[in-house]
Amino acid sequence: MVRNPDGSHQLEIAGLDTSDGPDLRVWLSDQRVRTGTAGWRVFDDGRYVELGKLKGNHGDQVYRLAAGVDPAAFRSVSIWCKRFAVSFGAAELAFGSS
Repeated sequence: MVRNPDGSHQLEIAGLDTSDGPDLRVWLSDQRVRTGTAGWRVFDDGRYVELGKLKGNHGDQVYRLAAGVDPAAFRSVSIWCKRFAVSFGAAELAFGSS
């Protein structure tokens, strides 16, 4: 997560490598990342916000947070399959500035 000089925030995903799937979205969630199958369905259990459709399943990507979304309220990012309500991968959020 990056705070821009103008005060806005964006999520930067570097080196993404995930399998392709139907209706994949990028979500911020207040849930912690869990390993294995225990982490497949947890990211919609609490508070979450959708940043948009996944732009591709490989490479670097940037997603701007809407005004009013407080990144400090979230712990993780998930590649979420909206169709089957399952995570294709997740990571803890790290914060930086540009």
